[in-house]
Amino acid sequence: MTPRRRPGERLVRSYVVTDGRSHPSRNTLDLVTLLIAADDLPLTGLSPEKRRLMELCRPGALSVAEVAGHLELPVSVTKVLIADLIDSGHIVTRAPIPSARPSDTRILQEVLDGLRARL
Repeated sequence: MTPRRRPGERLVRSYVVTDGRSHPSRNTLDLVTLLIAADDLPLTGLSPEKRRLMELCRPGALSVAEVAGHLELPVSVTKVLIADLIDSGHIVTRAPIPSARPSDTRILQEVLDGLRARL
């Protein structure tokens, strides 16, 4: 008798998806790194997971964490796939937009003083 598959359990093992690799070819990917798909490269020859990853990123930028969630793959596996797609030119990465730093209170005071002087 074949054991029943649990909900959310994958049919293909992670090591098969990554061709047996456990580490990406680059160590520059954070959970918040943004992924942008190249529009001009064909998807032929890509594995189903890589093709799905490209389809997810084509409408706009997604983070590594978002892609892993949509693919229902561990982040470590997703990073290996992403690194392969970066190496082939299918994906471009961008650092997330940094949060705004607090303004210098001295500059704000000078602006306030200048506005008061004009009124």
